[in-house]
Amino acid sequence: MAVNAHIKTRIIAISLSFFISLLLMAAKFYGYKITGSAAILSDALESIINVIASAFAFGSIMVASRPPDKDHPYGHGKIEYFSAGFEGALIMLAAIGIFMSGWPRIFHPGQLPNLDTGMLIILGTALMNLFLGTILIKCGKKTGSLALTADGKHILTDVYSTAAVLVGLLLVRFTGKLWMDGAAACLIGVNILYAGGVLVVQAFSGLMNTADPRLLEEISRLISFHRRPCWIDIHQLRAWTSGNLVHMDFHLILPRDFSLEAAHREAKDMETILMDHYQGSASILIHMDPCIHNDCPICSSHTCHDRSDKFQTRIPWTVETMTMTGWEKLPDLIHET
Repeated sequence: MAVNAHIKTRIIAISLSFFISLLLMAAKFYGYKITGSAAILSDALESIINVIASAFAFGSIMVASRPPDKDHPYGHGKIEYFSAGFEGALIMLAAIGIFMSGWPRIFHPGQLPNLDTGMLIILGTALMNLFLGTILIKCGKKTGSLALTADGKHILTDVYSTAAVLVGLLLVRFTGKLWMDGAAACLIGVNILYAGGVLVVQAFSGLMNTADPRLLEEISRLISFHRRPCWIDIHQLRAWTSGNLVHMDFHLILPRDFSLEAAHREAKDMETILMDHYQGSASILIHMDPCIHNDCPICSSHTCHDRSDKFQTRIPWTVETMTMTGWEKLPDLIHET
C-alpha cells in the first residue's frame, strides 16, 4: 500500500470511528434514561471519552500526514503518540467518574425500570463497537498508525465494559439484588483504568523512542537476507517509527580498499532495498566505516591484499549482533560460531 493510500485509509477509519461513537454514545445515554442504571451510565460516560478521543485522534492523524518541512525535518508523526497518551489519560479520568457514580449505588441501590429494553440497547452498541474496534486496530497495524490502534483498543475496552454491564444487569434481573448494578459499574471502572494506564505507557515509550524489538527484528532479517560478501558487518543499528515513517541508522563496514564511489554505491543499494520494503516511507542514514585488521577474521573477501589474519567465520546478522555499539563482543562471537 502506497503512502498516500495509507493516509487516506487512516482518515476514513478515524472519521468512521468518530461518527459511530457519537451515535452509540446517544444510544447508551438513552438506555440510562429509561433504566436509571449506574452500570449503563458508566458505559455511557466512557462513550463520551470515545467521542472526544476519536476527534483528537482525527486531528493528530491529519497533522501526522503532513510531509517533513523546514521546521519539522523528521515529519509530524510524533503527535500520534501524544494523541494516544491523551486518550489514555481521558480513559483514566472516565474511570474516576464511573467510580463516583457506581460506588453509592452499591449501598443505596435504586429501582431499574425497562431493564430488558436497556440491555438490548447496550447489547447492540457492544456488537457495533466490536466491529469498529477490530477494523480500527487492523487499519492501524496496516498503516503503522498508533493513533488508530490506540483508538481501536480503547473501543474494544468499551466492548468489555459493556459485556460486564450486561452480566451485572442479568444478575440483577434474575436475582433481584439491585446492589449488583453499582458493583458492575465499579468493576468496569477498574478495567478501563488499567486500559488507560497501558495506553499512557505506550505513548510515553513512543515519545522517548524506546527500542521496538519487532521493528529491529524485521530490519535485521531484511538486511541479512540481501547480505553481500563485501558487506563485512553492521553495528549500532537503531530504528524507530514516527507516524507513517520508519527512521533508521547504522554503521556499515566495507573493505578499506573500496573507492568512495564504490562505497557509496553499496550504501545506495542497501538503502534501495530498505526503501522498497517500506514503500518509500523510510528515512535511512548509513554511516560507512572502512575495515580494520580486527575485522579480518569475519571478512570473506579473497581479493584483499591487506589481510593480517585468515578468515574464520561470518558473524550472523541478528538484532543482538547488529545493535552492538562496538567490537567488545567480537572475540566471543567468533568463538561461539
